[in-house]
Amino acid sequence: MPQGIPNCPPGLEYLTMIDQLLVHQKVEVLEALTGFESKNKFTIKNSIGQKVYYAVEDSDCCTRNCCGPLRPFDMNILDNYKNEVIHLHRPLACDSCCFPCCLQNASGDTVLRIEGPFCTMSICGDVEFQIMSGDGSVQVGKISKQWSGLLREMFTDTDYFGLTFPMDLDVRMKAVMLGACFLIDAMFFEKAKGNENASSLL
Repeated sequence: MPQGIPNCPPGLEYLTMIDQLLVHQKVEVLEALTGFESKNKFTIKNSIGQKVYYAVEDSDCCTRNCCGPLRPFDMNILDNYKNEVIHLHRPLACDSCCFPCCLQNASGDTVLRIEGPFCTMSICGDVEFQIMSGDGSVQVGKISKQWSGLLREMFTDTDYFGLTFPMDLDVRMKAVMLGACFLIDAMFFEKAKGNENASSLL
């Protein structure tokens, strides 16, 4: 693990050496059997399947089961030594164009844009989200929701994602893309099946 890389937040040094991440959501047996929403947990791996980080949702039982995919949550991303390296916060937010003032909007400057498909439901195929530069002129990466098998897709809301980006992309932007992956999952793939249409993300 490289140490002391200039302009690299502590704990993110590994991201400077890679151009791909795989994000696998853990199957919760109780949730699959009962439909009772539990905290999401993810393993974040490199391209050869080695675990480099893991992510754990921090939310309460009431909001998970009453607010569903609109719920507020924190996502704690930890390294293999259980040190927190990224902390994400998603406030309670609407995702309907009927309530534009409550949409999931960025609170600062636009650094990246995400262009998604009109329909995020796919049979036996991946769903791709293009990551564009802040002005939308250049593609800088891709987030793919990967087909995870018929049984997993039908009976659980656990998902597999792949992130690709240039090796020399700023490590902070790689971290932003990882955060965007969890937002995409919450907005489009935590929903009840058959209610997954979207023309844009942000």
